[in-house]
Amino acid sequence: MTSSCLGRRLSRLVITQPSVARNASIISLSDRRCLSSTCRHVFSIQHRLLPAQASNLRVHQITVAPSSQARSFNTTAVMADIVQFNLSDIGEGIKEVTVKEWFVKVGDQVAQFDNICEVQSDKASVTITSKFDGIITKLYYEVDDIAQTGDPLVDVEIAGDGGSASSSVNLDTPSDDEQDMPVNRSKRALATPAVRRIAMENNVNLADINGTGKEGRVLKEDILRFLEGGKTGASAPPPAAPVACPAAPVKPAAQPQIPPRIVRQVITEGKDRVEPLKGMVKAMSKSMSEALKIPHFGYYDEIDMTNLVQLRKDLKNVCESRGVKLSYMPFIVKAASLALLQYPIINSSIDVDGGTLTYKHNHNIGVAMDTAQGLLVPNIKAVQNLSVFEIAAELTRLHQVGLAGKLSSQDLTGGTFSLSNIGSIGGTYASPVILPPEVAIGALGKLRKLPRYNSKGEVYPATIMNVSWSADHRLLDGATVARFSNLWKDYLENPGNMVLDLK
Repeated sequence: MTSSCLGRRLSRLVITQPSVARNASIISLSDRRCLSSTCRHVFSIQHRLLPAQASNLRVHQITVAPSSQARSFNTTAVMADIVQFNLSDIGEGIKEVTVKEWFVKVGDQVAQFDNICEVQSDKASVTITSKFDGIITKLYYEVDDIAQTGDPLVDVEIAGDGGSASSSVNLDTPSDDEQDMPVNRSKRALATPAVRRIAMENNVNLADINGTGKEGRVLKEDILRFLEGGKTGASAPPPAAPVACPAAPVKPAAQPQIPPRIVRQVITEGKDRVEPLKGMVKAMSKSMSEALKIPHFGYYDEIDMTNLVQLRKDLKNVCESRGVKLSYMPFIVKAASLALLQYPIINSSIDVDGGTLTYKHNHNIGVAMDTAQGLLVPNIKAVQNLSVFEIAAELTRLHQVGLAGKLSSQDLTGGTFSLSNIGSIGGTYASPVILPPEVAIGALGKLRKLPRYNSKGEVYPATIMNVSWSADHRLLDGATVARFSNLWKDYLENPGNMVLDLK
């Protein structure tokens, strides 16, 4: 039977079995000499079917029996479904996100829990993973596009559950050895978004690097090692040819002094660039707009940190032996929690419309961080139940995930009181803005060596830190904030007193 006859017989088969034709998927043909003509007939079948029947028609499999006589072949129609993978609810009332990076492209094979993309909400960066095993057929967004919760992110082609339908016909063609069609699947190197960014900035293809991490994951050290290898392979410049010295030195003729050339700065014309607010900038503009509704008042003071400096010096090596770097911040956070126990109104939130005041049980103290994504304020949960060492360990974790852009919504939400360490950049005083629904925030200045008087009237070099408080004047008065600040100050200036109140 010729290939034309084969195509016509297949045409009758598909037309008479429309339920099979709706989702038929035909991929390979054992006798390749029939492939071209047969496919032309199958394509003509698609035009004769209803759109609902022909939309998913593909050639799947035709098996030719190895006999020189009239042979039968089987056609198997395998159900293949295209499913939309929607952006699920991330939580915390998030309605939209910005697509930061795609980890897949059209045609990639993915399995469940493989990384699909990374998105940035107004609260945190989240990595979206696949729910299906299949092939990516469509990406709905480009990088930096805004995606709405519930809208599709990608289309995935997966094997359906409709089973298969088979039919037999006879044909007469010369036998050939069965050949396998190669399957081309793209390979994507495993790497974190931070590592991918380093590779992109250095124009490095991750597929060219042998990862040394778990399951072949490419690490930052692998990229640096790859770059160093490229540098060492560069050819060195050829040595300069020797220059013969003259028999006798020749005095050069005097040259007239030329005045330096004046280079005028060229001012080029340009246009203003307008960009939509997105990511952390959009989140900050929204939260600060809410903060402007709060009547702020400020309170400023200085703290003598001399005794605390010595205490930290004594405990620093012990903490480092446990794998944690000890700074002044764990003591400052714990002192704030001890003071909040005496002044719980500063650890509260006010609902003006509802006319209620909520005293928060846990001291979820936020610490402002300057990250590549902007200003973020993750918080340490239930500080009242933590030791100074446990606070130091949690601060270390938050710092590491913050630099990697991996702070979760759990880290960034639920704060009840905040501190901003502007001193790490170099500031002394500030006017911090309250983060709703909190009612107070403190800004810490840098530590400075300044002359101060002791109780005997003697001058000594003191380590001074300035603090700037902002409080919600709808709820808090100056006297309450001053008393709270004085108690907090006493814990820091006399850290031994903290031992009496630790639980």
